[in-house]
Amino acid sequence: MTGIDEDPRVAELRTAVSRLRRQLAALPVDFPDRTTAEDELAALAAMAASGVPEIPRLRASLLLIAGAIGSMSALTRGLAQVRAAVDLFGEPPRA
Repeated sequence: MTGIDEDPRVAELRTAVSRLRRQLAALPVDFPDRTTAEDELAALAAMAASGVPEIPRLRASLLLIAGAIGSMSALTRGLAQVRAAVDLFGEPPRA
């Protein structure tokens, strides 16, 4: 569901998440936290589909995905694109 009034940040997030999900699905290697990465990518996709997502939840999902993927070099670029898309929503508040 896209529209003229869609927030470009949401569109970028949706594109980056979709790309990383495809890359992960195509990866023939199984790893211990693959399900966690898939679940969090699904959560990000759902947030993007619903409109402007909650920034703290975006960042929490990003951290879980990064931790789950670890150092899988095949997914490095896709993960960087998701991170860049999340960063479009602004910096987290400083504690």
